Amino acid sequence: MNINHHFPYLPDRLIRLGDLAYNLWFSWHSEAVWLFQYLDPILWEDVYRNPVRLLHEMDSQRLDEVSEDKNYIEKYDNTIKAFDHYLTDENTWFHQNYPDKKFSQIAYFSMEFGVHESLPIYSGGLGILAGDHLKSASDLGIPLVAVGLLYREAYFTQFISQSGHQQALFVHNDFSDMAVVPVQDENGENLIIHLQLDHHSIAARVWQAQVGRIPLFLLDTDFPENPPEDRRITERLYVSDRDLRLLQEILLGIGGVKTLHTLRIEPDVWHMNEGHCVFLTLECLRIKLQSGLPLVDAEEQVKKTSIFTTHTPIAAGNEVFDANRVKNYLGSYWKSMDLSIDKMVQLAQPPSPHDPNAFNMTILALRFSQHTNGVSELHGQVAKRMWHHLWPDRSVDEVPIGAITNGIHARTWMRSQIKNLFDKHLGSQWRYELANPVFWKKVYKIPDKALWDVHQVCKELLLKDVRKRLVQQRERNGESSEATAEVNTILSPDILTIGFARRFAPYKRATLPFRNIQWLKNILKNDSYPVQMIYAGKAHPANQPGKELILEIYRESRNPEFGNRIVFVEDYDIALARRLVSGVDVWMNLPRRPLEASGTSGMKAAVNGILNLSVLDGWWKEGYNGQNGWAVGEDREFYNEVEQDEVDSQSLYRLLEGEIVPLYYTRDENGLPREWIGKMKNSMESNIPRFNTHRMLQEYVEKMYLPAIE
Repeated sequence: MNINHHFPYLPDRLIRLGDLAYNLWFSWHSEAVWLFQYLDPILWEDVYRNPVRLLHEMDSQRLDEVSEDKNYIEKYDNTIKAFDHYLTDENTWFHQNYPDKKFSQIAYFSMEFGVHESLPIYSGGLGILAGDHLKSASDLGIPLVAVGLLYREAYFTQFISQSGHQQALFVHNDFSDMAVVPVQDENGENLIIHLQLDHHSIAARVWQAQVGRIPLFLLDTDFPENPPEDRRITERLYVSDRDLRLLQEILLGIGGVKTLHTLRIEPDVWHMNEGHCVFLTLECLRIKLQSGLPLVDAEEQVKKTSIFTTHTPIAAGNEVFDANRVKNYLGSYWKSMDLSIDKMVQLAQPPSPHDPNAFNMTILALRFSQHTNGVSELHGQVAKRMWHHLWPDRSVDEVPIGAITNGIHARTWMRSQIKNLFDKHLGSQWRYELANPVFWKKVYKIPDKALWDVHQVCKELLLKDVRKRLVQQRERNGESSEATAEVNTILSPDILTIGFARRFAPYKRATLPFRNIQWLKNILKNDSYPVQMIYAGKAHPANQPGKELILEIYRESRNPEFGNRIVFVEDYDIALARRLVSGVDVWMNLPRRPLEASGTSGMKAAVNGILNLSVLDGWWKEGYNGQNGWAVGEDREFYNEVEQDEVDSQSLYRLLEGEIVPLYYTRDENGLPREWIGKMKNSMESNIPRFNTHRMLQEYVEKMYLPAIE
C-alpha cells in the first residue's frame, strides 16, 4: 500500500511516519503512539488521536524541526525497525504450530469493527471484540482477512443536556482523513462491485484498512454511481429503517463474498461474528452451485466451512426480518440458483408452530454452520437451551453449540504505565507470554509500592480527564460559573472510586445501586471512608428505556444530597474506556443473569490490576476465584426479576459496606493497602492469561478453524 503521496510535506527523514499512520498497528504499540503525540500533543487530542489527520494538519516547520531532534529520531528508528520486523517475521505462533496451513485463508465478517477511535465504525462490545480479534490474529500470524462496512457517519457523539437527556449528534466521517485507502482493480481504477437485487443494482466501493498483518476490507455505497436511496445504505451503523438495515446485511454478506472473490481471495473458512453476516452463506452456496456441485453437496460444503459466533440471548440481538421484505429483495437471487424462495425462508424459521412471516438471521446461521459457539461457558449452556427447539430429537446437552470464552487484546487495553511496570519487573518478554499462566505468577514479584504508585498515576490521569469533560459539558450547557468551578473540587484520588461504563440496556441494570437510596448515600458519604462513582455509557437513539436510565443516573449525580460523589461522563468511546478501565479502583458490572453472554470491560480492568465487583454472569462466572474481586448476588438463576434485583442489590450494599470499603482504607505504616494490592496482583495473575484474545484465537484455531479447513 503506497501512501507516501498522502503526505507531500513529510521530510525524507520521517517519511515512514506515513506507513505507521496507515497501519492500525500503532494503536497497540505505545512507542508508535508517542511518535505522533510528541509532534504536537494539543493537536493530537484535537484530531481525536488520528495520526492520518494529524499529519495532514501538521505544521511543516515543526516536522523539519523534529527531523533534527536526535532523541526523537532514535525512537523513530527503533519503532520503524520493530514495525518492519513485525510485518515480515514468520516466526509466529501459527507458523510454528501449523506450518502446513500457512497458505490457508480464514475470512472474518462483522457488522462493526472497533480497532481504534480514529476509525469510528463501531458502537460497542461486538465491534470492540472484532477489533481485538484482528489484532490477536495479526500478533499470532493467523492467515485471516476481515470484511465489514465503511459508514459515512460515526455511531454517534453523545451529549447530555443540563436536564440529563441524551442528545445524539451524528458526525460525518471524512475517509481521506482516516486510515483507509481505496482498493484498486487490475486497471488501476477504484474497485467497485455490483449486487443485482430484484428491482435494481447496487454498487459498492471497496476500501482497505490494515490492522498489523491483517487486511480489513470495507464496503461503502455513498458515491454518485448509486441513487440517493442506495447511498444511504452505508450512511450509519445500526439504522432503525428495516429496509436499509436488511440492505446493509445483504451488502455485508453477499457483497463481502463478491469482494473477496473479485480479489481472488478464496477462503477455506468463513467466520460470522453474529447473525448480521449470514447472507454470506447464500453467496457461497451460489458460487458452489455455479461450479456444478449438486445442491446437497454444495449445502454440505458451505456448512462444513462456516463458523457462527452468537453473542447474546437477548431477543433484540437475534435479528428477525419480515419474510416478505426478504423475498422482495432476494427473490430473483434465489431463483437464479433454482431454489425455492419458500424453502429458503423455512431455513430461517423454527419448527412449527411459528410466525410464517418471520425470517430469523440467527436460525439461518445456526442451520448453515457446522461450527457454532457462545462466548462464555455459561452462555454456551444458555444458548443450548435457547435453541434446543431447532434440534427436537436431541437432548439439550447434544445441541451442537459449543463455547469459546471471549478475551481482550491485552496490549491495547493496558495503560502504558502498566506496560512500563511490567517491562521493569517482568522483562519485555511478557508481551509474548500473554496466554501462559505460569509466567504470570511473576506479578507477585512486583513491589507493592511500585504497583500502587503506578495505579495512582493512572487514577490521577482518569480524574483529570473526567474533570475536563465535565467542565466542557457544563460550559456547553450554559451552566453558571460556580457550577463549572465546582468540578475542580470533586473526584479526589484519595477516595475509593467505582466505575460503571457500558451500553445502556435495561438488563445491564445500571440503576441497581439506587434501589435503596438511603443505603447508597450512607456508603458514598461516609466521612471516614468515602466512595465516589463514575458512570458512562450510551443508549441507542431509538432505545427509550436506555435513555431513561441515563436520565435517572444523571439526575441523581446532580442531587445535592449525594455531595458530588456520583458523576456521569458523556460520550463513552474507546478513548474514555481505556482511561476508565485503568483508573478506577473497582469495576462494577450488574447484568441480570444469565443475559450477559460474556462482557469484556471487566477483563480490560483486570489486566490493569483493577478489581471486579460483578454478578456471576458471562466471563466473571469463570474468572472469579474468591481472591481477585467480589461476586454480587448468588450463583443461581432466579424465579423473577424482582427477587433477583432485591437479592443482588442487598448483596452489593453489604459487600461495599462490609468488605470493599474497609479493605481499601486499611493501610500500613507506609500508607499502603497491602491486602488490596495483593488482590490486584491476584486479578492480574488469574485473569491476564485466561481472558485475552491470544488464548481466544488459539481456541478458535484449534476447535473451529482447523476442523473447518480439514
